[in-house]
Amino acid sequence: MSLHPKIIDLTLDRVWSLLAALDHPERKLPPVIHIAGTNGKGSTQAMIRAGLQGGGKSVHAYTSPHLARFHERILLAGEHISEPALTDLLDRCYVANDGATITYFEITTVAGILAFSEVAADYTLLEVGLGGLLDATNVIDTPALTVITPVSIDHTQFLGETLTEIAREKAGIIKRGVPCVVGPQPDEAMDVIEATAGRLGAPLLAYGQHWHVWEERGRLIYQDETGLLDLPLPNLIGAHQIQNAGIAITALRHLGFNSVACEAATTGATWPARLQRLQNGPLVEAAGSAELWLDGGHNPAAGSALAEALTRLPDRPLHLICGMLNTKDITGYLRPLAAIAKSLHAVSIPNEINTLPASTTAQAAAEVGMNAVEAEDVQTAIQAIIKSTPNARILICGSLYLAGVVLRENG
Repeated sequence: MSLHPKIIDLTLDRVWSLLAALDHPERKLPPVIHIAGTNGKGSTQAMIRAGLQGGGKSVHAYTSPHLARFHERILLAGEHISEPALTDLLDRCYVANDGATITYFEITTVAGILAFSEVAADYTLLEVGLGGLLDATNVIDTPALTVITPVSIDHTQFLGETLTEIAREKAGIIKRGVPCVVGPQPDEAMDVIEATAGRLGAPLLAYGQHWHVWEERGRLIYQDETGLLDLPLPNLIGAHQIQNAGIAITALRHLGFNSVACEAATTGATWPARLQRLQNGPLVEAAGSAELWLDGGHNPAAGSALAEALTRLPDRPLHLICGMLNTKDITGYLRPLAAIAKSLHAVSIPNEINTLPASTTAQAAAEVGMNAVEAEDVQTAIQAIIKSTPNARILICGSLYLAGVVLRENG
């Protein structure tokens, strides 16, 4: 962190310099699938990884942010990087950087790329951290495939305030002649993606044009130009996960994988803090007969997707424990949840400088019609909820940073 520039300016110059000092590991990776988008990047990556592994392939994967431990960001041939390997990589990157300014995300991304270049695997999955065009992962000249999940408003302080501006950043991962799988998009975003792909001669595999996915009688139905698949619903819950599964299946089909791999994508993917049921640990014990769930979505589109997904669960009184960052649209996030939640206990995210104060979260919840109170912490909120509603469904939500705190506390 001592190397971190005072202001985050999105640029690739620092990354290129460090990669050059390390003899360009980005040129030595197994075939890369590069994934950008506002929502669904992590879930889509998890499904593609499950599908590739179901097809007998070994897979590197890079994701961010981590939840409980940094090692979650770097999967080497399907396994979290070890402590000795991570320490060695970061030391080598630090020495090669030679004291130059570089952001935390940039140097750790380079460390991940270096790790992937030195361990054998069949594919590399790279998830964009922020935007796409100037993201530290956008250093692969010719990936095997690019993927753009749904684009919506988020990170406006870095990416722009309109869908057109944000989509331009996301479309920055499209490479000349490289096919791009595109999930469902607002018209403004799709216009930008199509224009970028047209300029670069990149074939698009776009939802609603080249492939379709829907739910029918408790099954996932997928159709593209080569035929129809009838698959189990994703084990990740919600209509948005059906769309994410469609993106993953399109990627797998393009790469030549069969229905076995596609079914593995829907049934084999796991992704923490995406409507995750916590099954054991001290917080679960404290909840007694109440259900305890965790979700890290944090923008209006995520709030809408979460509200829809919750309606798929068996009926129970829903109570929220919510903490958010001060850079997020809290009103937009909470509005779709207000119609289904009985109450909201607002918490500040521990040890997070950019947390919204619990009082601000509670006020925003009240303004959208929720019965909202402040709580000192998650455990206190759980105790208050089960005192009045022992059979509650308790959802801890609002931030991946809060989700990380919960996963660490719950052991």
